[in-house]
Amino acid sequence: MARRRVKKRTHLGANNGPAPPQNASGNREPRSMVIRVGAGEVGPSVSQLVKDVRTMMEPNTASRLKERKSNKLRDFTTMAGPLGVTHLMLFSRSASGNTNFRLALTPRGPTLNFRVEKYSLGKDVKKAMKRPKGAEKDFLTPPLLVMNNFTSQSEDSKVPKHLESLTTSVFQSLFPPISPQKTPLTTIRRVLLLNREPPKKDDDGVYTINLRHYAITTKRTGVSKGIRRLNAADKLVSSQEKKKKGMPNLGKLHDVADYLLDPSAGGYTSASDTEPETDAEVEVLESSTRKVLNKRDKQRARAEGKAEKGSTGVEKRAVKLVELGPRMKLRLTKVEEGVCGGKVMWHEYIHKSKEEVKAMDHTWDARRKEKEQRRQQQKENIERKRKDRKKSGGEEDEEEGEDSDAPMDDYDDEWESDVLDDDAEVEDDEDEMEDEAESEDE
Repeated sequence: MARRRVKKRTHLGANNGPAPPQNASGNREPRSMVIRVGAGEVGPSVSQLVKDVRTMMEPNTASRLKERKSNKLRDFTTMAGPLGVTHLMLFSRSASGNTNFRLALTPRGPTLNFRVEKYSLGKDVKKAMKRPKGAEKDFLTPPLLVMNNFTSQSEDSKVPKHLESLTTSVFQSLFPPISPQKTPLTTIRRVLLLNREPPKKDDDGVYTINLRHYAITTKRTGVSKGIRRLNAADKLVSSQEKKKKGMPNLGKLHDVADYLLDPSAGGYTSASDTEPETDAEVEVLESSTRKVLNKRDKQRARAEGKAEKGSTGVEKRAVKLVELGPRMKLRLTKVEEGVCGGKVMWHEYIHKSKEEVKAMDHTWDARRKEKEQRRQQQKENIERKRKDRKKSGGEEDEEEGEDSDAPMDDYDDEWESDVLDDDAEVEDDEDEMEDEAESEDE
């Protein structure tokens, strides 16, 4: 007798992989997926922008994600749950050539729709810099999120106050929260700056955000360039070539002061050369190891009146930010419920009357009730089939078993696809309205 097949993918008691990781507070750790919608239609510049954003969102992101032309949004939302993905970042291009950006929370939304008015790629930012910085160790930990001008109350903004707070909360949830008492300073190596431009009367109160990505570099203060070069050369011990390149030649000098005070030898002679190129100085604990003195050595040091050098363990360091890219200027155009297919809560270009809003709410309530009724009916059918199987002694046809064990969400594919198609038509109409608005402004 043939062995009965046991379903492992869609069965209710199946092991569908490990549970999503959680932080110390018990919440899910933020994870993101940066996706190109229409992989062959967005163009090379937007494709490179997607790669730069994936690098910026590391390490908790799908950095090697490959999209296909046949992929639908449903494919990514279905896999977001098992993979523990909490945020979807979608880049697309409209028929009029505008680059759009959507930030959605899974599995229930909301979704923020932005228009990318301006952007610069990471390679363009590095070309404009004299000394670009790039280190793989900087991307092993999430960046520090800094938000400016998000909590200020402005009467000129046409975005409702509760939606402004919602936008702030969505951006704050992109990265795991940090604790100033427990988070080590060595893990903070990058900064993601979000600066909201104050609304102007000429712009009709638009909601605009500037995004910048920086790397944090530190240098010891109060130390000459010559000594810093000696310390840096001491660390380059991997090969003889690096030793010769990093270590200065002091064979012809009688004293180390000749190197430190001679400009031709790489030293400095003026006080302006010792000033670090920075905007801030902070005091941090020394990371170097020190010998731990026993009780007898401590008593001897106290008796001789000698204090251990660097006993405080605090040193001054100059902090400097080096831009990594990319840059983006985002303009909020729409806020909607759900994941890219829910009720529109606010729109910049489309304004509806109170009667139209009530009619729209009535339509969405009817759809929601119909969906709940369908799910309840599916549950009842599953329970009825289980009772029938128990009465018949557990024997069932294989095809009937597959239908009964299928997850209920699969029955909503047709419903969700209809919602997405309607949303796509609305976006096309919105692009046409935006183009007409721009032409009228010109």
